[in-house]
Parts: sequence; C-alpha cells; structure tokens
Amino acid sequence: MNNAHILLVEDDPEISAPLSQFLGGKGYRIRIAGSAERAQELLARESVDLVLLDVMLPGMDGLELCRRLRASGGPRIIMLTALAEATDKVVGLELGADDYVSKPFDLRELLARIRSALRRPPSAIAGQTIHSSYDARNPGAELIMEFSGHTFFAHRRFVRSRAGLRIPLTGAETDLLLVFCRHAREVLSRETLISLTRGRDFPIAARSVDLLVSRLRRKLNADDPLEETIRTVRADGYAFQPEVTFK
Repeated sequence: MNNAHILLVEDDPEISAPLSQFLGGKGYRIRIAGSAERAQELLARESVDLVLLDVMLPGMDGLELCRRLRASGGPRIIMLTALAEATDKVVGLELGADDYVSKPFDLRELLARIRSALRRPPSAIAGQTIHSSYDARNPGAELIMEFSGHTFFAHRRFVRSRAGLRIPLTGAETDLLLVFCRHAREVLSRETLISLTRGRDFPIAARSVDLLVSRLRRKLNADDPLEETIRTVRADGYAFQPEVTFK
C-alpha cells in the first residue's frame, strides 16, 4: 500500500512538516490535522488507511481520540509520543492502537511500523470492545515534574509557574523539556537534543534547536528574565540547570 492515505495528527509544524515530507517521499498521501477535533472533521469527510496520532494534543488528547476512533471501528492507529513510560504504552494499546512508537524514533523504524500496520486488515481490530480506566482529567495518571518552583504536567503539555500561572507548551517544547528534565545538569549538544527528541536522521537543522531552546527559555523565565534555567555552553550545547523532582 505505497499509495496509502495517512492522517498525521500533530499540532507542531516543526514535527509535522518534515515528517509529512519524508512520508510523502515514500509514496504515501499525507493529510495533517493540528488537533483531535480537526482530525475528526477530516475523517468524517475522507477515508484514510492509517492515523499517526500524537498523544499530547491541545484540547482533546490523542488517547481520547484513539478511544473514539476505535469504538467506531476507525482506521489503523499508530500512537506517537515522547512519554515512554510503560503505563502510557499499555493504555494506548488497551484503547485499541495498533502500535505505539516512542519519541525519539528512527524514521526508518517508523516507516517499517507503518508498513507492518498497513499489512494488517482493518477488520482484525475494528469493532473490538475497549476497556480502560484512563481519565484525561486525572492528574495522577500523568508524569509530573517539579523544578525551581515550577510544575511540569507532561501529558497536558503545560507548566505551572511559581506564581501559579499556566504556561502552555507546543509539542516540540514539551518533548524538549522532557529531555532536559531527564538529563538535568548534563551538557547536551544540539545533535544530541535532535536525537533524543526526534530520532536519528530526522531532518531538523541545529539552528531550529537554538530557536526552540530560546522559545522554551523565554516561557520558563517569564517570572525572572535574568534566571538561567537553560544555560548555553559555548560550542558544546545546552545544560538544564535546576534540580528536577519526579512526582
């Protein structure tokens, strides 16, 4: 099915644009939806063979969309997320996803998983009964981190500042902050950050990493612009300065 129709549900163009270009170059027809709600609108009008579905979306999240699609016997689904915890994978598969790919992923591996999923008949997964205790409103169901008075809610893609303000994050900013929290006080090169957030061979320039770090730094330092949450290490990369506590 080299001409299969794939719907990529991802709100961050820094992720969706190069991934769409890569898959389009492999012969697939690609549509992009920036939200679960937009994806539902497209699926109501068009027939697709497979949905590449990011878990962390604004509004309705990917897990809820997966549940709705599978309950109605929708297309094959591959979940994409930087949340590599085992419980997240189990929930996604219990909701009816065909596969679950953790970021960072190698583009060739993702391509192999897409081809494998497309070889399976949709009837093998459509109409099955889905059982899950997942509740997107339950903060205890997600990964939460604290640093410098901030609280980072990874699933819901926002940071609660020390002043109590909600700071929304894009998908790329969430992925980057996850990597920084998991590698706090380590010096990470631009190439390492690309590999840890997107995977090897993902077509993102080092300059894009600088811009992404700059955006994230401004959001985290809104309360105190002089605070050095993310330190630039000349010629080497970046280091996340605060101590991080996982809750």
